[in-house]
Order: sequence, then structure tokens, then C-alpha cells
Amino acid sequence: MVERRPFVSLATDFGAAYTAICAGVVYSIAPAANVLVLSDEITPYGVREGAMLLRQALPYLPVGVHVGIVDPGVGTPRLPVAIETGRGDVLVGPDNGLLVPAAAKLGGAVRTHALENPAYRLPEVSTSFHGRDVFSPAAAHIASGVAVADLGAPVDPQPLDVPPPSVSGGELTAPVLYTDRFGSLVLGAERTDLAAAFGELAPGAPLEVTWSGAASGTLRVTFEETFGGVAPGTPLLWIDSSGWLGLAVNQGSARETFGLADVRSLTLRTAAGRVAGD
Repeated sequence: MVERRPFVSLATDFGAAYTAICAGVVYSIAPAANVLVLSDEITPYGVREGAMLLRQALPYLPVGVHVGIVDPGVGTPRLPVAIETGRGDVLVGPDNGLLVPAAAKLGGAVRTHALENPAYRLPEVSTSFHGRDVFSPAAAHIASGVAVADLGAPVDPQPLDVPPPSVSGGELTAPVLYTDRFGSLVLGAERTDLAAAFGELAPGAPLEVTWSGAASGTLRVTFEETFGGVAPGTPLLWIDSSGWLGLAVNQGSARETFGLADVRSLTLRTAAGRVAGD
């Protein structure tokens, strides 16, 4: 029987060079580990985006130690933590909600411990690069067999700061979780939320989308099952591969087309008739 190599993944907003340093630290402590850089391109400081990436990706990765680092509070009293999950994975990162949605998808959090034990850190810990000095060493030691409980005291992980969707009076208001690399807005609402607001929507059903912020706006779109349901350059609402509702432009950027870069939430209402051009 072939012995399985320990598996470690890294997802950061660091870019390639700093993430490679983290991978090097893991290899130096656990040279037999199989280390995968899941992403080094999370939008800087985008905790929600990073949390959704981990939630989407980790169920498809081998059971292992998964490091997530989007850490605008590095150097402050926020805790570094390790969360052991029901599936058997351990998630390592800052206690700012980043790890919690993925833990829920991996069987829930079984135990969470602070990364306090100096034996499982680098000898010198900076105030600005805990990815190198705290998270990567902890991950490597866990991958090598160290128990999560040996890292520090038990703690309760902080939830991700995302307001829930709101359904009221035939309207659905949903927070913007993040904007993907295509400029599509991924929203914190699922198909069940759509059904609660509007009933079962058939492809082509028209909806009105409104938003406020630096500039308010209104947009009429259709709900579609595929991007190909509308012509190139046309907006649509759809359910993405993780089950989230999204606002997109077929072969274009909703963020750029409609000036949605700073919008925090969208409100959907029913609209009469079909959108012009459909």
C-alpha cells in the first residue's frame, strides 16, 4: 500500500512571491508534503471573496491542511487559529470569518484552537507577515502529525461578517459577496431565496435590479440558466456553480458596464414583460 503524502493548500491575497515564501516554509518543515497553491490572486483585503473561494474549492480538494490568508488585521489582537472539521481537514488562518463558511461545507467545525505555541511558529514573528511566520509553520506541523489541541487554547471562531438576504413584499435584497475576475457580481442569496420572493422563475423571467451608493441605478434583466440565454453584451441574473445568485453581462463586465464597483447590495423586484432585445 502506497503511503499518502500529507496535503497542504494555500490561498492568499499575497501575489506569487510572498505565497511562494509560505510554500517554502511548509516544505522546510514538512518536506514530504504535497503543497498546492490554490490561489495567490484573491483581491487584496477581500475577506468575503477569500471565504467564498475556500467554501467553493475545498470540498473538491483532498482531505488535508488548508491555509487561507486574507488578513487586513495582521499584527492586531485578532487571533490566528486552526479549525478542525468534521471531514477531517484542518483550516489555518486569521480569525476574521475567512475560514468559517468552508468549515461548514466540510462537516462543520469540530474544534478551534488559537495558534499560540511558539514551538509551532518561526523563531522570529513579524507584525506584518504571519503567513510566513505563524500560519505556514502551523500548517506544516499539523500536516506532520501535530494535534490541533497542541497549538494553543480552544476558542470560538468569529463568523464571517455578511448580512443575510432579505425577502419582503415581493422584493429580494442580497449583499454583494465579491466581484469575480469577469466583473460579475456574486450575491449572498440562493435559488431558495429567489423562490421565496418570486416563486419559481422560468428562464427569461424579467426582473428589475436597483442599487444605491455613490450613484444609484436601476436595471432590467432576465433570469437565465446559462449565459447563452442572452446575446453578448446583455445583462442577466443566473445561479453560479456554487449555488449563489449573480449579476453578469454575457461576455462583458457588469461591474464596469453599470458602475457597480462600490455597490454593497442589490434589490430585485418583478418587472412586467420581457426585456427589450430578448
